[in-house]
Amino acid sequence: MEIELNSANYEGEVLKSDIPVLVDFWASWCGPCKMVAPIISQLAEEYEGKVKVCKVNVDNEGALAAQNAIVSIPTVILFVNGKAVKKLVGAHSIDDYEDAIDELI
Repeated sequence: MEIELNSANYEGEVLKSDIPVLVDFWASWCGPCKMVAPIISQLAEEYEGKVKVCKVNVDNEGALAAQNAIVSIPTVILFVNGKAVKKLVGAHSIDDYEDAIDELI
């Protein structure tokens, strides 16, 4: 299950999470974001219980995008213990995302 993040739930879902968190920064008008979306959904199922998968619509949550220094989308950031430990900018293969996640769990 993917969690839609906003300024109200970001701290609790990401910064205070007791498991690693993958955050996908995206927008509805972004073509590469649409290509990555099914991969992110698949990762949410594959790593359920081990990694929390979240999404941030940068059009709706500009402050969260700015807070995480998002300059290009899609950008996926992996957090461990509230700290950003890996950033993948642009569209990547599922293997790239799995490799990044597997390094953390």
